[in-house]
Amino acid sequence: MIPGPIEFEPEVMTAVGMATTSHVAPDFIESFGRSLELMRKVWLAPSGQPFIIAGTGTLAMDMAGSNLVEQGDSVLVLSTGYFGERYAELLGRYGAEVTVLRAPAGSVPDIHAVEDALKSRRYTMMTFTHVDTSTAVRVDPEPLGALGQKYGVITVLDGVCSVAGETIRQDEWHIDVVLTASQKAVGVPPGLALMVVSERAMEKWRSRKTPVGNYYCDWQNWLPVMRAYEERRPSYFGTPAVNLVCGLEASLNLILKEGMEARFERHRKAGQTFRLAMREMGLGMIPVSEEVSANTLSAPFYPEGVKGGDFMREIAASDVILAGGLLPELKDKYFRVGHMGSVTQGDLLTTVSAISGALASCGYRK
Repeated sequence: MIPGPIEFEPEVMTAVGMATTSHVAPDFIESFGRSLELMRKVWLAPSGQPFIIAGTGTLAMDMAGSNLVEQGDSVLVLSTGYFGERYAELLGRYGAEVTVLRAPAGSVPDIHAVEDALKSRRYTMMTFTHVDTSTAVRVDPEPLGALGQKYGVITVLDGVCSVAGETIRQDEWHIDVVLTASQKAVGVPPGLALMVVSERAMEKWRSRKTPVGNYYCDWQNWLPVMRAYEERRPSYFGTPAVNLVCGLEASLNLILKEGMEARFERHRKAGQTFRLAMREMGLGMIPVSEEVSANTLSAPFYPEGVKGGDFMREIAASDVILAGGLLPELKDKYFRVGHMGSVTQGDLLTTVSAISGALASCGYRK
């Protein structure tokens, strides 16, 4: 029950466990091509360009940054936790002049403050973490996409902990890049960096005045590969993670079989159910309100008198695995629970029971 890697469906593990084939074998080319086509449906981005790259979510962040930023570009980063700060550092490596609009822990940046910032100077890009895995805070991407359109700013949504769990309508909301990693709500073991890129962002990349400063990330190398596979032709730049791509196709098919609206609603109910259980135990949460609470994970505070180390030792004996805190300033004051992908109501009940028992063993009584 950590916020990734999650539990994976048997069909996905069967696909991942198949004998490894050549990356230019006809059956693999077909699987890769279908995966690209299915990504557009899961991202709700029929006009976007998908990329499937061997790597982590951080690589996906790096790919968006390296291709869309040039030396001296002004970038606005909306930070709701650890991963917003990481993106600001990453973009600085490519020469961006980064402005970070930070929200207090548990909150999101005020939309009026965001617009004031966009009015104050000419930004080329704005990034935001849809769900920050360190805080379980969720921003609303729709008005941010509208602001990007209004001010001519490329928008990048870090959806590592949200894609295929939280509602995202990339084309409708005018989000230029939506990126994620395979091991969270997409439901595939770690090792794939995934993104869908709008035509507007691709045009910005094509109009670069300088070469992309990261050879592995350069879309110049990867775009012909993506197009070839989608056209069912062999191609090569770097060897793809063959088994993981087969698992990706299986998982995307399962996601679409459930239906995107049904999947969004299931995650919403799971998040609400878990938060209600935590409140009934008397536990507070890092997000300051329901409106900014993620549905893919939760971040409860330890109750007064309970030490994190003691609690985690008790949990470890319960056959439920949780994650400790990640935000540096609050690291020892809270824990994190993932509830995304294939998580069931039974899993939630088991987890709530384990938390209750661990707190009782630590001497906590509501």
